[in-house]
Amino acid sequence: MFDAVRNNKRIVQIFLALITLPFAFFGLDSYVRSGGGGDELAKIGDVKITQQQFQQAMRDQQERLRAQMKGELDPKLLDNPEARKAILDDLVDQRLLMLEASKKKMFVSDETIRRTIGSIDAFKVDGKFSAERYEAALRGQSMTPASFEAQLRQDLTLQQLAGAIGQSGVMSRTVVDRVLDIQTEKREVMEYRLALDSYLDKVKLADDAAKKFYDENAKQFELPEQAKAEFVVLSMESISAQLAVTEAEIKAWYDGHKDKFQQPEERRASHILIASEKLGKEKAKAKAEEIFKEVQKNPASFANLAKKNSDDPGSAEKGGDLGYFGRGMMVKPFEEATLKLKEGEISDIVESDFGFHIIKLTGIHAAKEKPLAEVKGEIEAELKKTASSRKFAEAAEAFSNMVYEQADSLKPVAEKFHLTIQQSDWLGRQTKPANGPLANEKVLAALFTDDSIKNRRNTESVEIAANTLVAARIVEHKPASLQPLASIKANIESLLKRQEAQALAKKDGEAKLEAVKNGDDKLVWGAAKSVSRMDAHLIPAVAAPAVFKMDAAKLPAYTGVELPGTGYALFKLSKVGAGEKLDDARKQAMLGQLGNLMAQEEMRLYLDSLRSRYKVEIHPAALEVKDK
Repeated sequence: MFDAVRNNKRIVQIFLALITLPFAFFGLDSYVRSGGGGDELAKIGDVKITQQQFQQAMRDQQERLRAQMKGELDPKLLDNPEARKAILDDLVDQRLLMLEASKKKMFVSDETIRRTIGSIDAFKVDGKFSAERYEAALRGQSMTPASFEAQLRQDLTLQQLAGAIGQSGVMSRTVVDRVLDIQTEKREVMEYRLALDSYLDKVKLADDAAKKFYDENAKQFELPEQAKAEFVVLSMESISAQLAVTEAEIKAWYDGHKDKFQQPEERRASHILIASEKLGKEKAKAKAEEIFKEVQKNPASFANLAKKNSDDPGSAEKGGDLGYFGRGMMVKPFEEATLKLKEGEISDIVESDFGFHIIKLTGIHAAKEKPLAEVKGEIEAELKKTASSRKFAEAAEAFSNMVYEQADSLKPVAEKFHLTIQQSDWLGRQTKPANGPLANEKVLAALFTDDSIKNRRNTESVEIAANTLVAARIVEHKPASLQPLASIKANIESLLKRQEAQALAKKDGEAKLEAVKNGDDKLVWGAAKSVSRMDAHLIPAVAAPAVFKMDAAKLPAYTGVELPGTGYALFKLSKVGAGEKLDDARKQAMLGQLGNLMAQEEMRLYLDSLRSRYKVEIHPAALEVKDK
């Protein structure tokens, strides 16, 4: 509604989560609704989680990881008992929260839903909510307004529940101070490094060491199977590019749908908001009445009074200005009051769920009809989209049949649908973004079949995205092969030497550590460094836990840490002291981190309690990895 709401980035994030991120307590409804059948994997009370729901969650998690890893994802990454258990636990946790929210009769009002949707930038045109943009965005996600709003209501409800739980934890001032003291504590340490490279000359490999390692680890030296392919892509865009829309068709559509081009009246207003939750209802009303008297005495002071007094921070700094808005964008009491005003008039005090408003109407854009010239491009795009959708549906079936029936070539289907036959570079079975349309698990699975490899037959038509089909065929194939020992012998020997040198460095380091602990400290230590847990980057990351675990009761103290691939390091702790006091900004940042950790722990404990309260059954078979 107001700028404070319009600019709420958290709400926008919720929207993004709804359409792209099904975990973290959002978007579970699709899993629940889609699971009409399938084997039962878990049960929470009387509620089941099916194999179908679980597989959907697996696919969505894969897509998230693929996006994070820019396409470099091994599909087997999640195909293990630990990953499967984590995903199933996540589904169980979400279902538990849904049940608990229902039990507590938590509710999100229609007004909140409207206000939230109206604040989402993805649904705006020129900064204003657009019903057409809203519906188009949902169609792109195969959603209806009803299903989206139902899901949004659920997600906001669960957010309320999760937020209440996360804010329930209280950390005592003593604990906070102690944690901050530990984080800022300064430790003066010196390092003695035993570099791996200094032990290489001491390593003597057996003549057959490389051959033995090669034979025992042959899998490491396999060159993966590769293929070159040609492919064609049938998409809505390729169909649309072949279509033309005439001026007459555009004019006819415009004349028949003029109601769509009626631009409704918009009003611009400024307001002064005195929030009820800040002062309490009675005090807020009293303050609003005082300000209203000042406005009546001097209407020209409205903007200054808004800047000084309004509790809507986004509009207050602009003198209360809310810009232009249409019907349905404001809460009902605010809208009704605004509609009664003439330009330049100031309302009486208006009460809403937000508090008490004093409203000034500052502008009116009368309703008008958009001319054809202004909407011509929009109409042309709509007509093309409609025609493309129809023609694509027709073409998709014919495309799929043709690549199957004329499986020895892609040329017939390319000619029929005016498509370009494209050539790939060498491909493996793993998806890579550089492979473009062929960077798809289903396409690669179809491409690397015996029939495709041996007989050079077309793959089946594969849908790689909404309204996008691909068919491919192998034109060149290289089977997996073992690299010759001669070509990699030097690399193997270098690896073995470094492994042996690492072991020697560790052995020597452990001996030196034992000596200094027994009082025989003759080492030439490096320069002393003053480090805290907040600047632990001053020492090797792998060594930080050991350094901060050293017992400071008796100094000097010593510890040793293996540095994988580079050798071994000893550390000498000579002094421990209080760190510098944190400024307010850094202290608040640390307190925020502590708060987040505590909120996570509170949520974990709450979910554990729900698991004990509701009967949760998980079938072990759900965690088994099936042979493919």
